[in-house]
Amino acid sequence: MSLAIPRLVVAGTASGVGKTTATVAIARALRARGLRVALFKCGPDYLDPTYHARAVAGTSHNLDGWMMGRDAVLSTFAAEAAGADVALIEGVMGLFDGASPTGEEGSTAEIAKWLEAPVALVVDASGMARSVAALVQGFAGFDPGVRVAAVVCNQVGSRGHLDILRQAQAQANRSTPVIGGLPRDEAQSFPERHLGLRTADEAALPEERFDHWGAQAEAWIGLDALLEIARSAPALPQATEATAPAAAAPVAAAAGAVTAAGGGAQQRRARLGVAFDEAFHFYYADNLRRLEAAGAELVRFSPIRDARLPEVDALYLGGGYPEAHAERLAENAALRAEIRAFAGRGGPIYAECGGLMYLTEAIRTLDGRAHPMVGLVPAEAVMCEKLQALGYVEVETQARTILGGAGLRFRGHQFRYSELRPAQPASPEPPTAQAPLPAPTAQAPLPAPAAQAPLPIDHAYSVRRRRGGQVAREGYWAQRVLASYVHAHWASNPLVPEGLVASAAAHRKELGR
Repeated sequence: MSLAIPRLVVAGTASGVGKTTATVAIARALRARGLRVALFKCGPDYLDPTYHARAVAGTSHNLDGWMMGRDAVLSTFAAEAAGADVALIEGVMGLFDGASPTGEEGSTAEIAKWLEAPVALVVDASGMARSVAALVQGFAGFDPGVRVAAVVCNQVGSRGHLDILRQAQAQANRSTPVIGGLPRDEAQSFPERHLGLRTADEAALPEERFDHWGAQAEAWIGLDALLEIARSAPALPQATEATAPAAAAPVAAAAGAVTAAGGGAQQRRARLGVAFDEAFHFYYADNLRRLEAAGAELVRFSPIRDARLPEVDALYLGGGYPEAHAERLAENAALRAEIRAFAGRGGPIYAECGGLMYLTEAIRTLDGRAHPMVGLVPAEAVMCEKLQALGYVEVETQARTILGGAGLRFRGHQFRYSELRPAQPASPEPPTAQAPLPAPTAQAPLPAPAAQAPLPIDHAYSVRRRRGGQVAREGYWAQRVLASYVHAHWASNPLVPEGLVASAAAHRKELGR
C-alpha cells in the first residue's frame, strides 16, 4: 500500500535566508484557501515549529535524519501528514548542510531524498540580479538525487527586481523557475534571540503578523505552480513502525529497559507532569506522543505561575528560556519547594537543558545576578556571552536510571549559552526536606561521601560528540533525579520513553494510587 501525499521541501541556500518566513507565508496562504496543510521541520530546532503551529493552528513535527533514522522519519511523516491536502517541510541551514561536512547525514537533502519530495529553494536576493542563476545552477546540479524544482526569492526590493530575477533564471534554466518572492519588510519580520527566532507566542506575535505574510505569499508567489510541483511527488511506500538508528540501538535492553510497546496507546499507567509555560516549552511532539503511547497521561503545569504541583507520578522538565524568566521562577518559591519535596519522596524527575538549569541552586544571568532555583543539582547555571555547546551527541547510560538499565544508547543535540559552575554563597533559602547535593565536577563523579553527608550526585551519561568524537561524563543523577544538557530525541531508541513511564508507574504503585 502506498501513500499519495503532495509535498514540498522549502530549503535555503544557507541559514538566515528566510526559510521560516517563506514556509509560514506559504502555509498561511494555502490555509486561507481552505487547504489542510501539514508542517514539518528538518533538524533539531524547537523554535521554528512554533511559527508553523501558529500559521496553521496545528502541530509541526521535527524530521531529523541523524537523530531519528530513516524509518522514524518516514513513519512520522506518514502519520502526521495523513489527511492533509499538502505537506510543507522546512529545511535546516543550507540545503546540503548537516552532521558532516563531507556527507548528507542530518541534512535537508537527505530528508528530501527519503521523502522523494521536490525542493523549493529560498534565496536571499537582496543586492542580486543575474547572479541568482549561477547560485541556483550550483544548488540544482550539486546532487542529481535532489530535485530543485523552484526558486523563491526573499528580500526583493520591488516588483521590477523580482522580474529581473525571473528573467535571469529563465534564461539560464527554465526547468527551475523563480515562482515568486517576498518583499523586504523589516517592520513585519520575526524577532530573534540567541537561540535563533523567538518563540511564536501570541503575546509577542499577533495573528495579524501571520495574516500579513499569508497575504504577501498570495500576492507575490505563484501558489498554483507551487501546488502543482508538490503534487508531482510520487506516492510513498507504506511506512513501517520505526526502528532506532543502528548506532543508537540499545546494547543492554535486558539490564532493565522496558520492552517497546507494540504500537498504539496503552492503558494509562501513570500521570507525568510536563513543565510548560514561557520558560519551558522545548519538547519534540514525537517524544510526547511516545510517552502517551507507553501509557502516560501528560499533565501540564507552569513553574512560573503554579504554586502547587498537580497530582503526578513523575516530572518532565524540558528546555526553554529559564534565564529570560529567572526572576519570576525565583519568586515562585512555593513551586520550587514542591519540586524539592517531590524529589525527597522519591518522585522521578527527568530534566533537559533549561530543566537542568532550573534544578540547580541558581541561575546567574548576564547582569551577574543569581536567581535561586530548585537546588537539587549543586551548581549554578551561569549564562555566558558566547555559545558554550552546539551539535549532535550520542549518549550511553553508565548506570541504571529512571530511563532504564545501563547501556542504553540514544541520540540528541546540545545548543546552549550557559555552563554549570560551583555555586557561590547566596542568601539562604527556607529549609526544606530535600538537602542540596554535593557539587559535580566537569568530567567525573565525586567520590563517595561520609555516611552522614547528603547523597552524592553522579554522572550517568557518557556523551560523545558527533563532530570530533570527544567523550565527556554528564547526566547528573541522584536518587531518582536525572538532569542533562542533552535534548534527546527518543525515536533514536524507543526503549527510553518506555523506561521513563515504567519508572513513573512504579512510583505510582509505591504511593498506592
